[in-house]
Amino acid sequence: MTKSHKMFAGSRRQFIGRASATFALASAGLSIPHIAKAASAVKIGLIHPATGWAAYPAAQLRYGAQMAIADINAAGGIKSMGGAPVEAMLGDSQTKPEIGAAEVEKMNEAGVNAIQGCYQSAVGLAASATAAKYNIPFSVDVGVSDKLVQRGLPNVFRMADGYGRIASDASVNLAEINKAAGSPAKTVAIVHEESEFGTGTAKLVTEALAKHGLTVIETIKHANPTRNFDNIALRLKAAKPDIIMPINYPGEYVLLAKTLRQQRVDFMASYSVLGGGFNFKFVEEMPQIAENMIDVNHWYDPSSASGQAMRTRTESEGKYFTFEVYCAYMSILFLVDGFERAGSTDKEAVNAALASSTLNVDFMPYGPTKMVNGQNMGSRAVAIQAQKGDVQVIAPSSYASANAIFPRS
Repeated sequence: MTKSHKMFAGSRRQFIGRASATFALASAGLSIPHIAKAASAVKIGLIHPATGWAAYPAAQLRYGAQMAIADINAAGGIKSMGGAPVEAMLGDSQTKPEIGAAEVEKMNEAGVNAIQGCYQSAVGLAASATAAKYNIPFSVDVGVSDKLVQRGLPNVFRMADGYGRIASDASVNLAEINKAAGSPAKTVAIVHEESEFGTGTAKLVTEALAKHGLTVIETIKHANPTRNFDNIALRLKAAKPDIIMPINYPGEYVLLAKTLRQQRVDFMASYSVLGGGFNFKFVEEMPQIAENMIDVNHWYDPSSASGQAMRTRTESEGKYFTFEVYCAYMSILFLVDGFERAGSTDKEAVNAALASSTLNVDFMPYGPTKMVNGQNMGSRAVAIQAQKGDVQVIAPSSYASANAIFPRS
């Protein structure tokens, strides 16, 4: 247990002890005028696709968010509000934008103070627009469409990066890796999911790759969910791209990787952008398929002591340390820091505090937090690669833990 975790644990025991003593006195009918009234809880709504094809990443997001809430409460709650505890309100979008919006309506009626979500950009767009009607502070934990922060909504914020800069960074990184290997790759085939996330990212990546002499010769869209990639594998065999670039959610990402191996599709490298299924779970469960695959995505800083501690803690609780965990944790810290600096749940005050955030998130490979129109300009995705059963950061060089293996062996 780290020093910070010991601090949280000690604070939590003290908090529970005080609460139990107060409850016992009240139950006995005794007056306790010397004990101040407990601060009202600050309610944060968590809207994720708890049911449906995205249930696993949704569970990871909730785990990360609730871990952060537990840590904050154990450390004394929101101190500027008299130690107000944070309380989670759970909503299930069922992967549908209209249901995500309906969950916001229900939470507003229940007195929610802020909302976090929604994993899918399409759902996030609908839910945050509904939240804007009531000026409810809304933090995007995972959702890469830049439309989320380009609508001029003063209540919507995102700590992680969006697909615009990610597409650009992914193309720069691929060009540099390719050049270092003697520029063997010339062509790319993109396989993307059908929603705003996949379609938008594919368009941006295609434009960015062209600036680096890499030509997209095939773009293949698929539905969510998709249960068979055999026909897509045949199209890729016929196209013969040097690079295959998946842009999709976890289930389809893993199934596509398996199908390419089963169908013996020949290519130099799998270089995904925001590949939802590229994580420690995939590398552990399918090591031969995952080996040397590359992804550009949200990731933690493996050189950070707090990042390593969070990974150890997550794995000790039987969970995989996926990007959903630390992105959700970070998003909760961001919201709570806003309440802490605002000193109240007043929506205008909280949104103003969030807009001026300088939160230091040392477990992510980020620079200082700086919000511009709701987007944290200090955030950045990194290129990661499965190597010998582990995941290494291969770009940018300031965070790299290993050199890229390219083309794949």
